[in-house]
Amino acid sequence: MISSIAEPVPQVIETPFPTGLPDALENKLVQVFKLLSDESRLRIILYLLREGELHVTALCERLKQSQPAVSHHLALLRDAGVLDFRRDGKHNFYSVRREHFHQLMGELFSSMLSAEDQSLQLEDFVLRRDSLANPPQQPPMGL
Repeated sequence: MISSIAEPVPQVIETPFPTGLPDALENKLVQVFKLLSDESRLRIILYLLREGELHVTALCERLKQSQPAVSHHLALLRDAGVLDFRRDGKHNFYSVRREHFHQLMGELFSSMLSAEDQSLQLEDFVLRRDSLANPPQQPPMGL
């Protein structure tokens, strides 16, 4: 007969390849990239970036999906903080939270910049950090 039951010892799982990112940022990035790995959710983001704001019915037509399926994708994106919505009558209109999205991507790229020249060398191109004195202008919504 067993006289005592031992509590399971919690295991600490270390990341096999430390990223050097703060845990909170890493978790947010993982969540957003997982969401965007789905083709429908990526298309939703692209449509909303191009159009600025769309209601669920318009997204259903563009994606050729049912309203429950599109609403599920929208709820996941909204819960992750990627989308905003507003209600107008019986329509919910969605838009990308550009500031949040840009901040998240900015933090990612800032953590990857070379300390010497504030650039990130990729295979075919180089990203350089611009001075904050001259931030890039937002392109018109139709582009």
